[in-house]
Amino acid sequence: MGKLKVAVIGLGSISRRHLESYQNNPDVELYALCDINEERLNEAGKKYGVERLYTSCEEMVKLPELDAVSICTWNSAHAPCAITALNAGKHVLCEKPMANTLEDALKMQEAAEKNGKLLMIAFVRRFGNDMKLIKDFQESGYFGDIYYAKAQYLRRNGNPMGWFGDKKRSGGGPLIDLGVHVIDFVRYAMGNPKPISVYASTYQKLFARTNIKTPKGYVSASATDNDVCDVEDLASAMVRFDNGATLHIEASFSLNIEQDVGGIQLFGTKAGVTVDKKLKLITEANNYMANLEIEADASNDFTLVFQNEINHFVDCIQGKTDCISPTQDGIELMKILSAAYKSAETGHEVVIG
Repeated sequence: MGKLKVAVIGLGSISRRHLESYQNNPDVELYALCDINEERLNEAGKKYGVERLYTSCEEMVKLPELDAVSICTWNSAHAPCAITALNAGKHVLCEKPMANTLEDALKMQEAAEKNGKLLMIAFVRRFGNDMKLIKDFQESGYFGDIYYAKAQYLRRNGNPMGWFGDKKRSGGGPLIDLGVHVIDFVRYAMGNPKPISVYASTYQKLFARTNIKTPKGYVSASATDNDVCDVEDLASAMVRFDNGATLHIEASFSLNIEQDVGGIQLFGTKAGVTVDKKLKLITEANNYMANLEIEADASNDFTLVFQNEINHFVDCIQGKTDCISPTQDGIELMKILSAAYKSAETGHEVVIG
């Protein structure tokens, strides 16, 4: 069938991972680029050797020879760009979160089904070494029944601003931006149980901390001196699943902690596991408490992980494998996020129908 002709929509920071990964895949021709920022568009065209440059995704997807697109825009543009591409007969890899709202995500799913095209959600942590190891242990029954999990993605001073701090474009703050990674990680590791309820709290106390003189280290490609910051800076949520398991998640852009924290713990009836650069198993051995460190690489080189994700997307289009990050998993994640924000607003647990 020849090389797949692929385009990338949205040329902010995350797009580099897609662009380089497509160029490294021998079955792909990076065929076109699209961004509303013409200067950025032209720079990317020169850097990656792409001549077909568009400021309108509607115009770009009219290319009959185009096979697929990656959507790397801000969150509020995911749904309109994806639906436009799917209706034009293109396969779509959409960055996380799937959309700003559950309603938009369902419209994306409808478009994919109507047009018979793949809509894969870019849950990149599914493609890391740590997940590969955890699934190996989980599928062999080593953990037993995983019934509880804790996940943190906490930044002390890490609001990127730009579109990330603008709720109209982002849909929310650290919960929808950072929390989505660890929520999906836990759910996938557990075997994708369905969420049934969420209780959550969000806080807007510290905002973007623009008064802080030390560098943040997280800066959006769209950041300006006049950015809006109307998203939460801390979120905490408890998610219940249909198999009886529970997840406690914390995520922040700004929080008075000593240093940034990122960690996941899974607790099973036979063993638990702490996810870090190495996997630490907490279990029993010969009727003694035992902590075991697995002698295998559990680190995640972003270049490799994104390459794995892009290669999987290409293989799915070519019919070589089934998609491990399908549309429905994006829908389930959006149900959790939607319920969490509603719970924080009302002060009550939200049951997911």
